[in-house]
Amino acid sequence: MLKEVQNVRQISGELARRWFSSSIFDLIVWYSAEGGMHGFQLCYRESANHKALTWFKETGFSHQNIDDGEGRPFRQKMAPILVPDGKFESDHILELFEKESKELEPELTSAIIKTIKEYPGKNTSARERI
Repeated sequence: MLKEVQNVRQISGELARRWFSSSIFDLIVWYSAEGGMHGFQLCYRESANHKALTWFKETGFSHQNIDDGEGRPFRQKMAPILVPDGKFESDHILELFEKESKELEPELTSAIIKTIKEYPGKNTSARERI
């Protein structure tokens, strides 16, 4: 189940944020000054890969793979970065999210579910949508 991470560092000059975590997901939600959801990032594990679905009001969706910085023989581990990954299995992730989010505020859960359902080109790769 997604549980809220307490004492999340807030960065001066940036949007306020909340962070939730479970064995499957990390969810970061940004809030506008008025208090409404301004964006979110839903990070999840899929097989050996970690992926991130990000949505902001002004820019919409992006779906990316998280390169953990490992796998570079004889070199130091690099910082994790987001790299392109168009394939988003929205139906599967929605099903998992609905199960994992049962203890979150209903308004937050329904807003995120509604937004994910609006993902363009459901279950297709980014290249197919372009």
